[in-house]
Amino acid sequence: MSALPSAPHAEYSRRLEIRLAEAARKERPHIWAGNLKLVTILAGLALAWLSFKNHLLNSSWLWIPVLLYAGLGVLHEQILRAQSYAQRAAAYYRKGIGRMEDRWAGAGATGDRFRNDDHVYSGDLDLFGRGGLFELLSAARTPMGENRLAAWLLSPSATGEILERHNSVIALREKLDLREHLALIGEDLRAALNPETLITWAESEPAMRMTAFRAIGLLLALCAVAALFYLLATGLLWPLLVVLALEMILLRWLQPRALEVLQGVDCNADGLILFSKILERLEKEEFASPQLRHFADMLKSGTQPASRSVRKLARIVYWSDARSSLLGSLLNVPLLYTVQLGFAADAWRRRWGSRMRQWVNATAELEALLSLATYSYEHPADPFPEFVVESESGALFDGEELGHPLIPSAQCVRNSARLNRERPLILVSGSNMSGKSTFLRTVGVNTVLAMAGAPIRGKSLRLTPLTLGTRIRTSDSLQEGRSNFYAEILRIRAVFELPAGKAKLLFLFDELLEGTNSKDRRIGAEALLRALLACEAIGIVTTHDLALTEMTDTLHKPARNAHFQDYVEDGKMRFDYKLREGVVAKSNALELMRLVGLKV
Repeated sequence: MSALPSAPHAEYSRRLEIRLAEAARKERPHIWAGNLKLVTILAGLALAWLSFKNHLLNSSWLWIPVLLYAGLGVLHEQILRAQSYAQRAAAYYRKGIGRMEDRWAGAGATGDRFRNDDHVYSGDLDLFGRGGLFELLSAARTPMGENRLAAWLLSPSATGEILERHNSVIALREKLDLREHLALIGEDLRAALNPETLITWAESEPAMRMTAFRAIGLLLALCAVAALFYLLATGLLWPLLVVLALEMILLRWLQPRALEVLQGVDCNADGLILFSKILERLEKEEFASPQLRHFADMLKSGTQPASRSVRKLARIVYWSDARSSLLGSLLNVPLLYTVQLGFAADAWRRRWGSRMRQWVNATAELEALLSLATYSYEHPADPFPEFVVESESGALFDGEELGHPLIPSAQCVRNSARLNRERPLILVSGSNMSGKSTFLRTVGVNTVLAMAGAPIRGKSLRLTPLTLGTRIRTSDSLQEGRSNFYAEILRIRAVFELPAGKAKLLFLFDELLEGTNSKDRRIGAEALLRALLACEAIGIVTTHDLALTEMTDTLHKPARNAHFQDYVEDGKMRFDYKLREGVVAKSNALELMRLVGLKV
């Protein structure tokens, strides 16, 4: 394995040792506290025996073991929490070390819910799924943070936003304590949170804007309790019946509205508590970047911090979730349980609902930026790209020694790629398995990283703002009646239909039009490339059909031929995966067939 950057790896290792030592130090107090609790129980039983059986002691002595056990219980719980935190922190740094050592696949969030087979590059570039780019990058704890990171990966951002993210990532990169704390907050919570529906609910018009009836409902609940005590004291039932009758009338009118309010909150209390804890931690942090300070100020503005407001909503949702319990059902009529909760939720919405979108957006931005900051810290050799304002020079992609971030560093072979107005196209020829598709994905993934505001995997990358479209991986569909060729031309049409704007198109096509005959392939490929280059697009096309490499002489703009080669060594096909100038001199198809034993 190649040498690892010393500073991040050493710092994670140091923190891992500290957390492991902390967990080990808590083991002895944990055992002592458990044993003392057991001794206290035995002592309490002995005192009870002496007090009630032999009458040797006054029963008031029993308070001593009860209070002692309660105090030991609190102390033991604190010890266990500290030990659990240290153990979880150690696991957090083990995962970080695993990412730096390329042992991260399958250990994080895969982002499968963001998969879209119709997207113009996400499937080709393995953005989502096990071992995908999202899993490598994401450190978000909430759905809104994951949503924002996925949105950055799926759509190029404006150059100004990207440059702001660079500054924020640099400011967040060294905040290890913040990232550790956020990663470990509420790990035991069964969090369920849908930010879109939460915002919709919070911004909806109030449904129970009836202050007088809220006071009447509270008064009736108090009267029901008083009437119940009056019944127990005097045996008279009619006052309670009168109050219950009035409550039934109020329930029949208001309960449907209350249920509408309560059921609109598509989350559980645990999800809101996790949200509030993340908000609270972000509110306490001091940020140097203007962008970060802006988001933090959004959380702290108003009469009270966002975390406290969300925690109040979490309590309402907690009691709302209890409506279906036996106790909740029993209390619904005498205490107007559902109606009281409906009034409370609607009052919360009137007071703080308009700020929910700001809180969600601020959290989403900060979590997505922290994800990029974590990646940047753990990969210090990966630089930020340099953006060039497009002018007379046209579109530009100039990457030096680019590598694929999903390939372990010990196996990653780096190549350079330069595309500009003078040479807008590279035709890459080569044998099967020689590295053509991986080269396309390397260029594509680094473009995605650059346009998302993340560091790239390479020595350097200079580019103008680009819109990306790829056709690397397509397949036929029996259900939809699509052949492989039809699926390919549909994807190419989608690339052509990408919205035109300031950002020029970068297209990456693997084995262009491989599903048709050689003659049609040559004519069709040349027409497609002419149309793309006429729109000032830049791109890379791979092929094992050497006839297509002749197009560099017939296109109206100069194109470059490059190739990957192979060789046979000790009866095995070998590849060095290095991009070379010119057209490949041979094909390995027959050689591969012979190596597997076919008589050709």
